[in-house]
Amino acid sequence: MLRKFRVNINGKEYMVEMEELTPGASQLQNQVVETTHPVPQAAPVAPTTPAAPTTPVQPVSGEGEEITSPMPGNILDIKVKVGDVVEENQVVAVLEAMKMENEIVAPRAGTITAVSATKGAPIDVGEPIVFIN
Repeated sequence: MLRKFRVNINGKEYMVEMEELTPGASQLQNQVVETTHPVPQAAPVAPTTPAAPTTPVQPVSGEGEEITSPMPGNILDIKVKVGDVVEENQVVAVLEAMKMENEIVAPRAGTITAVSATKGAPIDVGEPIVFIN
């Protein structure tokens, strides 16, 4: 069934004719819709050479409490290094998630024993960023 619509886009009016391909929702039960148009075949894909094997990155672990990522994102900056003494609520890293910069802070005062995240690297929820003792 051919239906006509008046559509207004950015102040300009268009008349649109649309063909209804499926019947109304109440009539849709137990019906199969068939297309009468041929479906184009995908072009064959040339085989690709396998990528060079990469060595998995060994996770860095340190002594003490790990400060983990609360959300997936990218590490924009690491503000501390191993051996730094930090205060409670001091920024240890900046995490970008959903186009927002989030400061990751130390939960308590202590000394940084390991930094496991790298600047610019993606990180997932629960992955350690730094360790504090």
